Amino acid sequence: MSSSGGMGIKRAREVLRLSAFHTTTELRRAFREAAKRAHPDRKGGDAERFREVVEAFRLLQAAAVERAKAEHRIIQPPVAARPLSQGSLTLAISPLVAFGGGQSDHVLPDGRRIRLTLPAGLRAGDLVRAGEIELTVAVRGDGDLLVRGDDVWVTVPVDPRLLAEGGRIAVETPLGRREVWITKKAGERGLVRLVGEGLPARGKRREGHLFLRLTPRIGEAHSAARTLLRRFAAAWAA
Repeated sequence: MSSSGGMGIKRAREVLRLSAFHTTTELRRAFREAAKRAHPDRKGGDAERFREVVEAFRLLQAAAVERAKAEHRIIQPPVAARPLSQGSLTLAISPLVAFGGGQSDHVLPDGRRIRLTLPAGLRAGDLVRAGEIELTVAVRGDGDLLVRGDDVWVTVPVDPRLLAEGGRIAVETPLGRREVWITKKAGERGLVRLVGEGLPARGKRREGHLFLRLTPRIGEAHSAARTLLRRFAAAWAA
């Protein structure tokens, strides 16, 4: 298997420093570490190397899904979005699973439990089929971490003075820790957009963006968003 850009499985493993027998957890951890090293916003980073890291990750994820199909753990058809229909079975996933894929356990109405291996980039309304069972994806956030269409939204508490004067902040994102510059205009609007860092492209769906919703930090005791971001980073590294 090779990507449209010519990268093969062997090269993808070399980029992420993985063995041929890596697990899904090892893939995600290797991607996060490689993305941090290569990100152009970091010292020593490089935009082309970063794109190669992302391509390698998505290629190896796709290969993992193909292996799961071959082992009859999941049959995943090409994504076809459609509105939720009355009486349809719903597969609720978190924004983290929508972004990076992975395994998800689901209990059917008859009590049976199935384990699905999901690809990265699922959107609300996409269909997942396991055997004769068809499930409609619903992406469930909790207010501070949301998916809207192709885009991921994260609420970030920021020092009120920085919002007024501008400055740099560190933010945990699905692609790792980012240093983000906030202009005075962005602080006034309370919004920063990171282009191309939302849900990955899938099928006919474009690559999404990551939106940071900036809110004045009231205090550590009341900052639920800060706790959420720590959980977000820990879950992605797991």
